[in-house]
Amino acid sequence: MPIYEYACQDCGREFEAFVRSDTVPECPACHSVSLAKQLSVFATATAAPEAAMAAASPCGSCGHPDGPGACRFN
Repeated sequence: MPIYEYACQDCGREFEAFVRSDTVPECPACHSVSLAKQLSVFATATAAPEAAMAAASPCGSCGHPDGPGACRFN
């Protein structure tokens, strides 16, 4: 059963809902069915985000592709 994000066009509340193919979602606050589906985003987590960022950039600070000394921070 997928989870969708909605914004109620009547009261403005944003919420998530489990939606089956045979159900019509409604706002939990005002019970309106006048809803706008929102763009869902997802997040991922890593064990050491600082280490991953430093490894991805040549100089370890800004990620300038020309390497150490080329960025505006040096």
